[in-house]
Order: sequence, then structure tokens, then C-alpha cells
Amino acid sequence: MNRSELRQTVRQLRRALSSSEQRQFAQQACQQALMVINQHKVKRIALYLTNDGELDTRPLIEALWQQGISVYLPRLHPFSQGNLLFFNYAPTSHLTQNSLKIWEPKLDITQMVLPHQLDMVITPLVAFDQQGNRMGMGGGFYDRTLANWQQQGKPYPVGFAHNCQGVKQLPTQHWDVPLPLIITPQKTYHYSLTSRSMASDD
Repeated sequence: MNRSELRQTVRQLRRALSSSEQRQFAQQACQQALMVINQHKVKRIALYLTNDGELDTRPLIEALWQQGISVYLPRLHPFSQGNLLFFNYAPTSHLTQNSLKIWEPKLDITQMVLPHQLDMVITPLVAFDQQGNRMGMGGGFYDRTLANWQQQGKPYPVGFAHNCQGVKQLPTQHWDVPLPLIITPQKTYHYSLTSRSMASDD
């Protein structure tokens, strides 16, 4: 399958999950993610708000608030097309829907951080493979955000996905940024950035 066909197939798989499965998987993934976040001693973390059958981030966001960890959400850059800005997200934050029908924080510079000021970014994805490659929706937003993370050492990128989104091998482009770690409800996958080998923690 080409990239477009693969996106459509995997999106249909995650949309087919029942509401009870979505709730169960979100809680399981939350526990997996909290172990990783605490191991990395994260203070500032960016997440996303769930859309189109994605693994629900709400339980994780609420758990992070309870731990006093600062949560940030992406917003489409108002005049730099294809780029993201990140703003603090609190229980009282006001959200609006963007042109992609995704909820995002309002444009308030006092609440903004630059990507390298974040300790970790948990990214949405459509599919991932056994080498840690990530396929998004095709806009390249997170590839641009994370392009220099290894040189800067931050923010550490982590994928967040249902198990059904895993495939053997993805077709990749030179601008695609592979992930060192991907969290699913059942396992956390660690990838070597040099050999692209995979190990997992049950």
C-alpha cells in the first residue's frame, strides 16, 4: 500500500474500536506513559487532544495535572504555514477549533514555550513500524517541530498509539523523524536511533 492507502486503512482500524475499548486502552496507555515520564523526570510536556479515533490523552493529561507537571498543547502557527506553537494547557484554558477541526489553545504569548524548552513531546500518529518510524497525517507539523531534537537534546519525542496502528514497515521520506520510543496500551517500544532495532517492555 502507498502512504495514502495505509493512512486510510489504519484510521479505519482505530475508528472501529468500541467506546469501552477506547476507555480501557486510554487508561492502560496512561499508566505506561506515566512510568516513562517519571523516569525521564519531565517537568514540561506537550501532548495533543484526541481526534479521529486516536488513543485518548485525557486520562494522561489529568494525571499530569495532579502531579503538578506542566502540560502544553500545539496550535497551528498563525503566519508560518506548517509549523506549530505550544501553549500551556490548564483546566481553565480556553480552546477553539482550528481549520483542521482540532481543538487548540488561544494565541496568548504569555503562555507560550519554544519546542526546546519542553522536556518531552507526545505525538499523535497514524501508524508506526518496527523501526520506530512514524506516519502522521501528512502535514509534516511534528517532523518540523522535532527536526533538531537530537542535536539540541530536547524535546524528547514519544509516540502514542493503539496497538492496531503498528505495521511491519512504513514507506518513509527523508524528512520523516523516527521516534526513540512509542507507547501503546500493552507495550512501550524502545528503538535504537543508530541501528533502529526494537525492544519492548510489557
